Amino acid sequence: MVKSQEHEHPKKAFGWAARDSSGVLAPFNFSRRETGEKDVAFKVLYCGICHTDLHMVKNDWGFSTYPLVPGHEIVGVVTEVGSKVEKFKVGDKVGVGCVVGSCQSCDNCANNLENYCPKYILTYGAKYHDGTITYGGYSDFMVADEHFVIRVPDNLPLDGAAPLLCAGITTYSALRYYGLDKPGMHVGVVGLGGLGHVAVKFAKAGGVRVTVISTSPNKKKEAIEHLRADSFLVSRDQDQMQAAVGTMDGIIDTVSAVHPLLPLIALLKSNGKLVMVGAPEKPLELPVFPLLMGRKMVAGSNIGGMKETQEMIDFAAKHNITAQVEVIPIDYLNTAMERLAKTDVKYRFVIDVGNTLKSS
Repeated sequence: MVKSQEHEHPKKAFGWAARDSSGVLAPFNFSRRETGEKDVAFKVLYCGICHTDLHMVKNDWGFSTYPLVPGHEIVGVVTEVGSKVEKFKVGDKVGVGCVVGSCQSCDNCANNLENYCPKYILTYGAKYHDGTITYGGYSDFMVADEHFVIRVPDNLPLDGAAPLLCAGITTYSALRYYGLDKPGMHVGVVGLGGLGHVAVKFAKAGGVRVTVISTSPNKKKEAIEHLRADSFLVSRDQDQMQAAVGTMDGIIDTVSAVHPLLPLIALLKSNGKLVMVGAPEKPLELPVFPLLMGRKMVAGSNIGGMKETQEMIDFAAKHNITAQVEVIPIDYLNTAMERLAKTDVKYRFVIDVGNTLKSS
């Protein structure tokens, strides 16, 4: 058992934390702030395991701080609200995603793009306004400013809703902003993992024709029969890829491993858009010539602002969209991380925090 020594707050909390770049997680006692006048406190019931969590516990991106309590796909039930909270009450189902703070004064914040605020505060492993380090949802409860809390509609099961707060908004925002959500459009989705399977669901709900692009031929049945994708391409099959050249209005690339972009750019029509939402550890090679010759675009998108995140979760509720999850007890966490590193999950691990996290 390890305890946080710095910046003690009065509310004692309990969760699981990584202590170093080995990435091994273990029980951890720490503290959270008291519920402020604009804060919402809630009991964590479920928390998804995002691929970002795996990168962060291992310090793959070089900016992790320890001890690190991961988790930014967090859902639960409100237990306390501050005196000036207007949107929530005790008993409400709520969630917190990747961001818990921003400056609230820049142009991005004014335009509901808190996720692009230069002073945005991540849900874990970041420094909060008061100088303390943020801890995520692999824990018993959360305290967050109500502006960064999402209302979860009653008809969404909480375990399947949790990953929507990262995987859901990441793909929803990319589809919406780049105009790839119009009925009749043809959009490719690269990768059929935690992000990709949700991207297929959102695109299909908008009336889009979807082609899943994967290195794994054995995912075809799942893509077509269960996720209702219209077609499937094996990216290693040159004949299949060649036959699809110039057929897509856009592509959402969810892959976080290093991979070539040229074959994907070739699939685009003129004016097509390849939108990156995965985060490879190393830079990808960008072939410029085919972009020039087709007026094509390679772009990026990172989660979404709070207004759009609420819109996304409401859209998901309307269309009965949830993530396909494997619910695990928290003491299975390290094994789940090992399996996630091997992409051995269909499609998202979700920790049953409410029933399996036991303080000591």
